[in-house]
Amino acid sequence: MPDIARRTTLAIALSTGLAGAVHAAPPAERPWMDRSLSPDRRAELIVAAMTDDEKFRLIRSDFGQKNDKLPHPADSLDGAGYVPPIPRLGLPVLNETDAGLGVTRPGSDQAGAISLPAGLATAASFDPAVAHAGGRMIGGEARGKGYGVILSGGVNLVRDPRNGRNFEYAGEDPVLAGTMVGAAVKGIQERKVVATVKHFAINDLESGRNTLSADIDPVALRESDLLAFQLAIAKGDPGSVMSSYNRVNGTYAGEHDWLLNQVLKQEWGFKGWVMSDWGGVHSATKAAMAGLDQESAGEVFDKEVFFDKPLREAYASGQFPKARLDDMVKRIMRSLFAHGVIDEPMKKAKVPYEADRVVARDTLEAGAVLLRNEADLLPLARKGQSIAVIGGRADKGVLAGGGSSLVSDVAGDPVPGLEPKAWPGPMKYHASAPLAFIQKLAGGKVSFDPGSDPAAAAKAAASADVAVVFVTKWAAESFDWTDLSLPDGQDALVAAVAKANPKTIVVLETNGPVNMPWLGRVGAVMEAWYPGSGGGEAIARLLYGVTAPSGRLPVSWPKDESQLPRTTIEAAGLYSKAKPADNVDYNIEGADVGYRWFEKTHREPLFAFGHGLTYTRFAYSDFAVDKDAAGHPVAHVTVKNTGKVAGADVPQIYVTAPGAATRRLAGWSKVKLSPGDSRRVDIPLEPLALARYDDAGKRWRVAPGRYTVKLGRSASDIAGEAAVDVAESFPVVKAP
Repeated sequence: MPDIARRTTLAIALSTGLAGAVHAAPPAERPWMDRSLSPDRRAELIVAAMTDDEKFRLIRSDFGQKNDKLPHPADSLDGAGYVPPIPRLGLPVLNETDAGLGVTRPGSDQAGAISLPAGLATAASFDPAVAHAGGRMIGGEARGKGYGVILSGGVNLVRDPRNGRNFEYAGEDPVLAGTMVGAAVKGIQERKVVATVKHFAINDLESGRNTLSADIDPVALRESDLLAFQLAIAKGDPGSVMSSYNRVNGTYAGEHDWLLNQVLKQEWGFKGWVMSDWGGVHSATKAAMAGLDQESAGEVFDKEVFFDKPLREAYASGQFPKARLDDMVKRIMRSLFAHGVIDEPMKKAKVPYEADRVVARDTLEAGAVLLRNEADLLPLARKGQSIAVIGGRADKGVLAGGGSSLVSDVAGDPVPGLEPKAWPGPMKYHASAPLAFIQKLAGGKVSFDPGSDPAAAAKAAASADVAVVFVTKWAAESFDWTDLSLPDGQDALVAAVAKANPKTIVVLETNGPVNMPWLGRVGAVMEAWYPGSGGGEAIARLLYGVTAPSGRLPVSWPKDESQLPRTTIEAAGLYSKAKPADNVDYNIEGADVGYRWFEKTHREPLFAFGHGLTYTRFAYSDFAVDKDAAGHPVAHVTVKNTGKVAGADVPQIYVTAPGAATRRLAGWSKVKLSPGDSRRVDIPLEPLALARYDDAGKRWRVAPGRYTVKLGRSASDIAGEAAVDVAESFPVVKAP
């Protein structure tokens, strides 16, 4: 036997704590451990060697945390999921962890982890390299803590800014969201950890998420939410996809043959496995035959473990065929082979927390959005300027979103005991206090007022040259907000401070858009999302111009709730006792989500998708559109930094097809330039942004004709226009 195979087998046995199992199956009898074979062939070989009991053990995970349903295994890391080892086959234990912003369960060392800022902050960077770096960071921490699967890759579109889980996702545009999440998934899996794209599909509200039916025309679904998934899967090659809780046009997503079998696996060619969400399984044979491959923690979250006894009985009676069971297991094993989980078994390693914190800081610096900056109030002066910092617990840390994506920061909890303490709480802050970092950068006096009394805060603001007010709005998985207002009297706080000091800056730590009745009375507003473990430092560096803000809104910012497709959400609100909607009609906007809804209905948002300011100015010239050698349209523009400081710009390309009512984002580029520098930028147009889905032909089709191509600073701030004649084509996007 080759030495490499012997070493691999020994490593696997040691990683499971079962070194004595090596002799149970000689390495020569484990051909699936031959790394020269394709993942598909290796999966075929190991499935052929498995007993039925071993197969049924792999198609369900247990809840990884201690509970009263099952004994707690010694090799469980207290994460979201656990699959025991199979020493006979050389398979190590598989631990799974939430979630998209970092490792949410610290593992047995209880060390905590580093949190990225909100997914919307990463999306707002409009820079796939930023998403990729963040993915590598959280993937590396997951591996270092012993996890083989991270439930990261949220790509549900933001259809409503009140959705409590928007902060986990990547915005309202499918091309942007799919591109950014695909880059993050690629980064995660480069660390030999399986990523999970979720929640498939159209899980765009939390109120009633376990029962509501998301009703939408299938073509509109393909051109919106499914397009985001399709691009994320094609660009990121995730090992797993997680089905959503909700029903889609009346059928549970985990029992949806059209979604899972026909679209995901057959049309898109996805070779990985489909796992359920925790509590998202409602049947055995029906779900398995519809394309669900693995039940997640059913002993705790489902009515019963459907993929154990009920599915075994169906198997014994012939209702559930062996070929389907083998396919389920093969998909799981293929992903574990393809992404290095088997060949490089998990073993705990030192996690570079401080380096990872810099990645989190840099992500927010790239994704914070400067919404307003009257008279160039920002950046703050580094000397001779007194600052009053007010509110938002800025002396302690920065707010985090709640639910399964909440990361317990390695630096501890700076504000313990906050309500709600029960799920989806606890409400937590990350220990990165903006006040401390502002004090390090400020050249003048810095004071702090907690903001609990508007009159006292106004007095503090009046005695300073500049006031910086931090406002917060917590959101979390499992509930939606009823409206867009700031809670706890914070509007009155901002109004009082702005009245006392016209040089007032507001820093928002929110799940997304909020109402701002005081907007016209403050000098500057910066959206910092949920800032993450490096958030306090990033905010200070942005305020003082150490780094110039360069984020652009990945969501449209409405003036108020009346501008939304649905002005109310049934049963919204934390711990609401109201009955949620049985059906949510997404045909109101269909595929025209976000900025396209505003264009379609001739409404002007408060801030448009793609909007964002910085500390310099950029000029565009020589905008043109031609085609590459393959006939695909490419836009070209010269970007020049005409200001006095370095900065980054994001020229955006929007395309309107012949006869279409709305434009679509088809491409963009993040351009970093020093003062006076210019660059000619080439921006290929995404073919699927030009295409419509032809349901009769079951394919994407780019119609022949003249397409209007617009260069924008945002979806509504158009800086140039051109046209290009396009021949009929049928773009194909398949999973790798």
